[in-house]
Amino acid sequence: MTDRHDVVIVGGGLVGASLAIALVRQGVEVGLVEAAPAGQMPAVFDQRNLSFAAATVNALTALGVMQQLRTPTGPIRRIHISRQGDFGRVRLEAQDYGRATFGQVVVARDFGEALEARLDGLSGLTRYRPARFVGFAPDEAGHRALRIADAEGERTLHARLVVAADGTRSAVREALGIGVDEHDYGQTLFVARVRATQAPDGTAYERLGDDGPTALLPRGDRHWGVVHGVAREQAETVAALNDVAWLARLQRAVGWRIGRLVASGERSAYPIARVVAQRLVADRAVVLGNAAQTIHPIGAQGFNLGLRDALTLAEEIARGHDPGTASRLAAYAARRREDRERTLAFSDGLARLTANPSPLLKPVRSAGLVAMEAQPSLQAFLVGGAMGFRGDVPALCRGEAA
Repeated sequence: MTDRHDVVIVGGGLVGASLAIALVRQGVEVGLVEAAPAGQMPAVFDQRNLSFAAATVNALTALGVMQQLRTPTGPIRRIHISRQGDFGRVRLEAQDYGRATFGQVVVARDFGEALEARLDGLSGLTRYRPARFVGFAPDEAGHRALRIADAEGERTLHARLVVAADGTRSAVREALGIGVDEHDYGQTLFVARVRATQAPDGTAYERLGDDGPTALLPRGDRHWGVVHGVAREQAETVAALNDVAWLARLQRAVGWRIGRLVASGERSAYPIARVVAQRLVADRAVVLGNAAQTIHPIGAQGFNLGLRDALTLAEEIARGHDPGTASRLAAYAARRREDRERTLAFSDGLARLTANPSPLLKPVRSAGLVAMEAQPSLQAFLVGGAMGFRGDVPALCRGEAA
């Protein structure tokens, strides 16, 4: 097993694994450092519902991942947005924009299994698992040295480029000395699968409220994926609810748009905070995905943004022999600036505005919803971002170079 690679990716989750696939198909020698052992899914691949934008579906199809899914996805053909206590609503139809869907709903565990099946078929990929990043070692010309620990002890890997894809509390980012800006939203999101008297019809509902959003996502198994935001101080109480009380709470939040809620699967809870890296690159190193920006899940932009990070980096690496040069990384950071900044501003602004209970903001929010419903240009802006076609879009996201 060689300890030298063109690129070493630390983190085998959604973004890290996707980047590995993109790079190997370009002939790049990749080392992937993964916390989970062989045969075991990383914790991130649980029962949460992932909303893949159209750009993401394009890219993952080109990478051969969507074809590996063994369960049906849920098409998003329309989006319905409203806020509890405010008047006005926004309804978006994919067919109005010449598309069959805005995207697809995929269960995280199903996606993890599809990624694993795709990774298993790759040559040019060395997987270190289970292993963890320990720190950096003295560098040598043209390479970055990093230490990892596995069952056999510590070893040193050498890479022309090190990629931090190890999540919100990235150890690699910290070792690089890259600071972060943080904001705690004071919310916890509960995620579950629910069944209602009305089966999914391709509509995704986003119901905004004082304590965060409640979303209903059309899954491919005739169930709905629910994301329900609560104030942090209420999280323990909500977690302790029995299924009857939990479904009654959800019913009050979403109304009767999908009929009566009749059953719920297991609930998972995730405290929500914004963690944004102050810079994206260092000497022969780059941070991306949640290590670069962990954002509020309102609008379902987190993984979609991280995948665009990964595919933009892959495109830049394909343009030169040495993937870790300062000019290459500067070009990557420049290309990511517009998409990243606009998505961060949209996500954070929407989360703060819609969850603010001030009565002074109610007419502002309501007027905004009415204007959005009436103005095609405003809708087009929202749709472009929701589908992942904002800024400098990687070719695979546009459905090119497949």
